[in-house]
Amino acid sequence: MTDEKFPPANNFPTGYVPPKVWTWEPGNGGAFASINRPTSGAQTEKPLPVGKHPLQLYSLATPNGQKVTILLEELLAAGHTGAEYDAWLINIGKGDQFGSGFVDINPNSKIPALMDHAPKDGGQPIRLFESASIMTYLADKFGAFLPSETRARAETLNWLFWQMGSAPFLGGGFGHFYAYAPIKIQYAIDRYAMEVKRQLDVLDRHLADNQFMAGADYTIADMAIWPWYGKIVLSQAYGDAGTFLDAASYENVVRWTNEIGARPAVKRGSIVNKTSGELSEQLHERHDASDFETNTQDKIAQSTEKTA
Repeated sequence: MTDEKFPPANNFPTGYVPPKVWTWEPGNGGAFASINRPTSGAQTEKPLPVGKHPLQLYSLATPNGQKVTILLEELLAAGHTGAEYDAWLINIGKGDQFGSGFVDINPNSKIPALMDHAPKDGGQPIRLFESASIMTYLADKFGAFLPSETRARAETLNWLFWQMGSAPFLGGGFGHFYAYAPIKIQYAIDRYAMEVKRQLDVLDRHLADNQFMAGADYTIADMAIWPWYGKIVLSQAYGDAGTFLDAASYENVVRWTNEIGARPAVKRGSIVNKTSGELSEQLHERHDASDFETNTQDKIAQSTEKTA
């Protein structure tokens, strides 16, 4: 059946007509075609390692992963020693997220995932998935970075969940079609670029009157938004997307981005489970605070050279 309003000759590819019922074509998915599929559940039997700390994080330094490691490093910097954690690498490019152990924590096979082996009320370990859920849980557990006053807490959660709703337009929408799709589709790029520009304008107008997302206090809302929109401003996401979106023109977002990016805990949290970029900014696994000094990939390479 053809659509007179949208003739197939004008579709891309030319002549394409969506079938009545979609069927999966393996390999037709761009950069992640080898691992994406329309079914859930474990694909391999692969238990997860468990380290010495109560908090066990299984992640990768995507923006969603960085949100949680930034919070953990901020908690430790604030003196919450119970926030010590082991961060294990989940290589999504190799399909680690479809291992049985990971699926047991997150049935949706998305990073990050966390196990708390020492809940406040004791008892069995608690599984946590979805980054905002993890962040809210940790902030409540340690009584930090999530205000207790009703209005301030509500404002923090407003912006935390604004990020959860907005980021798919930036990442899965704009980022995918601009940087990862096998072909450039103007309609898709234009549509999502418009949405991301609107989001940046939302942030810019809000930050004109507020130091941080929830007002005067630095909260989990800032930590959640920064790895997504701050990285665009810094031109550290999706190639030259920052230039394409003219992100530098959002002066209030730039001010906020630089202020948060200068925090030592943010710098540390940003490199945990990171597998790309400068070797000095890649800490594949984190088990102790000393790992930032001794186990980044540049230090490992130097050690290997000395023993070779």
